[in-house]
Amino acid sequence: MKILVTGGAGYIGSTVAGLLTESEHRVVVYDNLSHGRRDLLPTGVEFVQGELAERAAIENLFIAAKNQAQPFDAVLHFAALIEAGESMLRPEIFFRNNTASTLALLEAILAHGPRRLVFSSTAAVYGEPEAAPIREDARLLPTNPYGESKLLVEHMLGWFNRIHGLRYASLRYFNVAGAPEGPNGITHGEAHEPESHLIPLVLDVALGRRASIQIFGEDYPTPDGTCIRDYIHVSDLADAHLLALQALETRDRLIFNLGNGQGFSVREVIESARRVTGHPIPAEVHPRRAGDPAVLVASSEKAIRELGWKPKYTQLDEIIRTAWVWHQKRYAQ
Repeated sequence: MKILVTGGAGYIGSTVAGLLTESEHRVVVYDNLSHGRRDLLPTGVEFVQGELAERAAIENLFIAAKNQAQPFDAVLHFAALIEAGESMLRPEIFFRNNTASTLALLEAILAHGPRRLVFSSTAAVYGEPEAAPIREDARLLPTNPYGESKLLVEHMLGWFNRIHGLRYASLRYFNVAGAPEGPNGITHGEAHEPESHLIPLVLDVALGRRASIQIFGEDYPTPDGTCIRDYIHVSDLADAHLLALQALETRDRLIFNLGNGQGFSVREVIESARRVTGHPIPAEVHPRRAGDPAVLVASSEKAIRELGWKPKYTQLDEIIRTAWVWHQKRYAQ
């Protein structure tokens, strides 16, 4: 198949693009490089730099592909701002970038594109869950604009499916971590500028790039008082995207949670990193951040049952080990 991957120069998008090329699909990556990097692009993909909000530019991609008798068969949509904390300070840019820009993409798809889309959603659509692990039929009540911006897209997809016949899979995932292990070893991993995700921040401390790791809140209703999150390895996540894409050949609407199935607190992540790296990793406690739910843990039973998804990295130490290998490589250069 020929597949358009928006946001394909980012950490997750590039991993999925690499797996698609390994599976002998033809991949075109569309990215504005605001958070992505050209060096993350796998060999063999075609790259187009552009803004998702520019509907005409996306339409031109679809039209050109048709004119070359090589139309796109599907779109995998990753392009988005992802920082929940930042969304509590600047909600307007999240609704413009994540919601309005996705509407431009969907309009272009309806005008000239394929009728199959896999959407990178988020567990933040659930907000403070009423029960854990969270199932797909749980209440949707985001506690931050980031989650709301993604939920609005899910609402649009539901209507476009009903009215226009757009087939879609919405994949709600939690904390993605680790580095993909390929035939050439680990070639890329998680890196954001500026960095805000827990595992790379903890590993920065182990490398001496930061003095300590900050813990935001230790008074949550959890066993050790710190937030609990579900961590999924990026390679397992990429596998699920390909399985969802295949499932859309026979099904028209899919919603799946993707996660490890067990949660780890902030302190447990720090302890795991201490074991893996052999470094002490000092920690400092700070007040809670607005919009952070106490517990987010996914039930992936539906994806395992219906997609045949089989996560390979189920232990936190193993996920962090791959991230540590990448971190050492990256900052030794």
